[in-house]
Amino acid sequence: MPINQTYAQYSDLSVVSAMAVYFLALLLHAAESAFGRQALKREAKLAAVAAGGGGTAVAERPAPPPPRERPLPERLGRMGVALTVLGALLHLASLVLRGLATSRVPWGNMYEYISAVCLAAVVAWLVMVRRHPVRQLGAFVLTPIGIMLFIAAKLLYAEAAPVVPALRSYWIVIHVSAAVIASGAFLVAGVISLLYVVKASNEANPKRFAGLAARLPESAALDKTAYRVSVFGFPLLTFGIIAGAVWAESAWGRYWGWDPKETVAFISWVIYAAYLHSRATAGWRGTRAAWVNVAGFAATVFNLFFVNLVTTGLHSYAGV
Repeated sequence: MPINQTYAQYSDLSVVSAMAVYFLALLLHAAESAFGRQALKREAKLAAVAAGGGGTAVAERPAPPPPRERPLPERLGRMGVALTVLGALLHLASLVLRGLATSRVPWGNMYEYISAVCLAAVVAWLVMVRRHPVRQLGAFVLTPIGIMLFIAAKLLYAEAAPVVPALRSYWIVIHVSAAVIASGAFLVAGVISLLYVVKASNEANPKRFAGLAARLPESAALDKTAYRVSVFGFPLLTFGIIAGAVWAESAWGRYWGWDPKETVAFISWVIYAAYLHSRATAGWRGTRAAWVNVAGFAATVFNLFFVNLVTTGLHSYAGV
């Protein structure tokens, strides 16, 4: 079918706009973290004065904010979340328009696939912000998402075109969509687990990562959030691998051939299975389990970039 160039151009414009909005949201979250840290320092100083000077601290304590007025860091954080929602809508529009332009699902090459993974990660992050007190992590989560989206849009960009014949199957909807959502969830979980390691290290030794750890939520909140995101992503990864095997049998006459993509996907599955098992085992909870989750995140990124762009196999559909 002919390509609708108008939709394709609007898709490109939408993804660039989404990148700009994500960047503004990142700046607001960074400002929230900076001002929040300053507020913590002021509170610590007042507590020290109160401990050493008795009534002096009462005279020096600033007046409380007017009723119903939120602290500046919270306002900045809420603005960052609002912009992230706007960016996600623009991001979704870019994928929908790319699909309408090509009359197919919008993940037929590396540019589209990474863009879809980034959108899944943003949506997963917004859901976690809604349910858990982890909004302060916005800058840390949006940074790798922004980098990946920039790489996709600037270095891996592909013109709107039909997919190669091997991908013209309804399995591209089933198999790849599961992989996209799972990869996006694991991206968020991996970043949060890495931050959990930082926080736990600081709690064990207050001199380690003192500046960074002061900006992070409590380690228990980080651990719970990373675990719940991984619990959501693991069944999708499992389903995606099974669906891929069924597609491989219909396309290539075998369910499994240890293709580089298949091999690394299986390694990722084993790592995440080990993480969920270790998280349920008392002796491996905490930092050890978090490192396993970080290893799974590293395997996911390796599979996303190195396997797709460097190795050669039956899954070499990067389009670059």
